[in-house]
Amino acid sequence: MTGRRVSPKVSHQVGVAALDWLTANREQFRARGAGVSDFEVKERLKPVGELVLISGVLLREGVAGSRQAKQVSRLLDFVWQEVLDGGDLLFWMQREEPLSPIPMEVYVPFREMGRSHPGIENHLRLVSRTGSWRALEAIPHRRLGLSRFSARADLPVCADVGDAARNTWLGQTPEPWTVDYNLAYAVTHTVFHLTDWGRHPDNLPDEVAEYLALWLPAWIDEWAAEGDWDLLGELLVVDACLPEPALDEDVWRRFAEAQTPEGAMPARGAMPTGAPHEVFDLVHHPTIVAAFAATMATSRALAELST
Repeated sequence: MTGRRVSPKVSHQVGVAALDWLTANREQFRARGAGVSDFEVKERLKPVGELVLISGVLLREGVAGSRQAKQVSRLLDFVWQEVLDGGDLLFWMQREEPLSPIPMEVYVPFREMGRSHPGIENHLRLVSRTGSWRALEAIPHRRLGLSRFSARADLPVCADVGDAARNTWLGQTPEPWTVDYNLAYAVTHTVFHLTDWGRHPDNLPDEVAEYLALWLPAWIDEWAAEGDWDLLGELLVVDACLPEPALDEDVWRRFAEAQTPEGAMPARGAMPTGAPHEVFDLVHHPTIVAAFAATMATSRALAELST
């Protein structure tokens, strides 16, 4: 890392290009083909859930521009009406798997942006009162996330947020050299949940923020050198959530150079090839993450310029 701040123009362009690619490939969010299995239908909820979460961030931060805001609104309308059938697909999954938290996690951001479904709401109120819901098995950062989503849905939380955060790897602030690929993703998601996906960066406990300020630059350098663009994007979001983000120019330029002219971000190394649906499955997540990171970095950079 160089110590020089990235220009908001660089991060903004990454976000614009990523959103253009997601818009151009919106049909790929659908389950594919006639007679598709229930498993495949449920699997398609993952990219939809990722998209709606980050769409909420783009609209909230207000740095994407009017054209991008319209793109996001149209994407949300498309996935809610065309992919989720106005929420009926989530309601179907609730009936199929009553204790699955996935429908709640996909639904809550839609709800916050004005799209609702009475059946989903009623099911959540009912199932959240059960002991089984409160006792769902989950790794620590996942339990933290379920508590935060429950609170956002005005439901009883399954665990105290402070306790859940302290039980995560990051909450223990352990030896930084022990972090590995999977633990790094646990770190990013702990930060996402604690800050409500960047809405409240000041929700990071002081000791966690200090730990990240000290060690995050080394982790960013490591995964940037490896060309792991998906994980790097998530770490750049974490950086933007810190009290004093680095927003490092060199790292951001490498991240931007990994993006294709069409706006897709490969997960690792170079862009994969194959049929459109195969490529989409490989790169939709890093591209959504690129939009997230770009929005947060642009927002923080512009905020600092205005002070």
